[in-house]
Amino acid sequence: VLEWIGRFLARIHTVGAARPFVTRPTLDLQSFGQNSLDWLLTQNMIPLEAESAWRKGCEQALELIQGRASSLGEMAPFGLGDATQIRLHGDCHPGNILWTPVDEAAGTGGPHFVDLDDARMGPAVQDLWMLLSGDRRQRTHQLSALVDGYEQFRSFDRRELALIEPLRTLRLIHYSAWLARRWQDPIFPINFPWFGTSDYWRGQVDMLIEQIEAMQEEPLVG
Repeated sequence: VLEWIGRFLARIHTVGAARPFVTRPTLDLQSFGQNSLDWLLTQNMIPLEAESAWRKGCEQALELIQGRASSLGEMAPFGLGDATQIRLHGDCHPGNILWTPVDEAAGTGGPHFVDLDDARMGPAVQDLWMLLSGDRRQRTHQLSALVDGYEQFRSFDRRELALIEPLRTLRLIHYSAWLARRWQDPIFPINFPWFGTSDYWRGQVDMLIEQIEAMQEEPLVG
């Protein structure tokens, strides 16, 4: 299944690489990370007992990502600014994939990607890493299948694998801001009753610490 999805994504990215979005934003450190951090702090969305630790975790994580992006020299880590920017789905997790029955003879059926609200410019790997789950061994196996399928139709710059944990970290921060900005919509408190509690923000702090550690490890290899 993952190899199939990889092939399908490669076809989508071939179209996405043809030209840039005209008005859609770019997935970068400022828009996903710093802007989200600043907005949450200015709107006083975080309980006082968690705010200091959460802010410190965010700042440390963003500094680490920025340091990777601004390093110089041939031995510098591959950063967001080094990746080729193409049009992406942007929120490519399993819940946004619908399947129809496959008829190989007719060339129909298979995965269909829905919910393009977060479509934007960014590195190709953004549409791959969100399909991974489980422990490191499982994710490595899944990534291998995705990339194998992808490369049957389009080349993939494997240096982008070093961006998976930075991108996961940026999404972690961005997602909290995304929920908070929509909290006045009555459907959001119903669907996300756990958001905004002290337990939620303590969990975010713990995940930020894990992400900081993950960004300092060797990247997954597809």
